[in-house]
Amino acid sequence: MPAKTLSEELREAPGAISRQSQQLAAPLAALAARLQRRPPRLVMTCARGSSAHAATFAKHLIELYLGIPVAAAAPNIASVYHRRLRLKDQLFLAVSQSGRSDDLVESAAMAREAGALTAALVNATDSPLAAVCDIVLPIGAGPEQSVAATKSFVASLAALLRLVAMWAPDDLLPAALDRLPQRLATAAELDWSAALDNFAGAPSLITIGRGPTLAIAREAALKLKEVTNLHAEAFSGAEFLHGPVALVSTRYPILVLLPTDAAAEGLRGLMADLRGKGAALFSADPNGATPDGALPVLPSDHPATDAICLIQCFYAMLPRLAERRGIDPDRPRHLQKITRTR
Repeated sequence: MPAKTLSEELREAPGAISRQSQQLAAPLAALAARLQRRPPRLVMTCARGSSAHAATFAKHLIELYLGIPVAAAAPNIASVYHRRLRLKDQLFLAVSQSGRSDDLVESAAMAREAGALTAALVNATDSPLAAVCDIVLPIGAGPEQSVAATKSFVASLAALLRLVAMWAPDDLLPAALDRLPQRLATAAELDWSAALDNFAGAPSLITIGRGPTLAIAREAALKLKEVTNLHAEAFSGAEFLHGPVALVSTRYPILVLLPTDAAAEGLRGLMADLRGKGAALFSADPNGATPDGALPVLPSDHPATDAICLIQCFYAMLPRLAERRGIDPDRPRHLQKITRTR
């Protein structure tokens, strides 16, 4: 049987999300019970690549809904410098599709030895990372053959939402998660071809998000590099004004991924400023129409799931953009499915 394409696999995400709740029910309940019994004062995330962007999403959710600060681990502190951090009674959350990157495994082992509660959010539940953690949370994406992770990234975001919904808890999140599979299926059919000509001919591209869409902007920039060989850099809307705004010109298209919460107002103000500076601006705004450069998105439902739907829209455009640039989206150069670092 031929390997599935990126286009085929991203459309499997709704099914994975539908199946995920049953697979996660028991381990999430066990983790939430331990967290509620002994709440951590810090959550440390540990991840690479797309999983690091999922960890950025987790940071936003945990800090917003629970008020607990979240920090990203530098895995080489454990794997290269062999330093143990003071993590007793804190939560160490590792996120990985394969669970086979040596630096993540060594970091999780260090955290567990230091007295942290360790949890691994992994697609491969028989992986070394899963083996060294106290609790294993299956992403439940199923086999993913495409080198560029799409289905597993979307499933990681949904799993993190389920964790926060059970830990917080939040009355609105469970219902939004129930609606997410159908919304993802619809999002994958939206047409972002209006951006193709501009993106395909650009030497570089900027993606901007804030709040729940900062992780989405970072993931979009990574996938532009991986799948289309197009250099892209992601910024928060606030960060962009601290220097990178000097890059604004018609040569560098800007994709703004708007959230549907309080962070949207500031991004709309930034967009007005960028238009005044002559930027080649494209926007994805679930909360209503925007001027020229608007890309179609789903109506707003919940800020967290709206953000997930934005990356699904973006993913659906990627293969067409790669082909427009003369690149096979299913054979990205220099990449392999499992990346091991130390």
